[in-house]
Amino acid sequence: MIARIWRGRVRTELLDEYRTYVAQTGLRDYEQTPGNRGAYILTQKHATHGEIITVSFWDSYDAIEQFAGKPYDRARYYPEDKRFLLEFPELVEHYDVTLADTTPLNTAFQA
Repeated sequence: MIARIWRGRVRTELLDEYRTYVAQTGLRDYEQTPGNRGAYILTQKHATHGEIITVSFWDSYDAIEQFAGKPYDRARYYPEDKRFLLEFPELVEHYDVTLADTTPLNTAFQA
């Protein structure tokens, strides 16, 4: 399994709205791509900006290429991203996942 990680800096006041936008665009497209094993959105507010990270999991680099195109390590952006983002990183990171806990998060955490 491969983890694909994208990071972005967002205008602080738009972070919550952008998180929703990413879920409706990027995460939706991840889910519709064969070979995707799931994804998460992480966010954090700072004094000067918001930070958003998407972490998606894939069966293969070929599956990632179906989502991202060639080269598979380039970031994929959507039409409204320019309204939210402060910068546009060209590349994303990929990591081989060598050990995974397959317990769903919603049942693994007990408050």
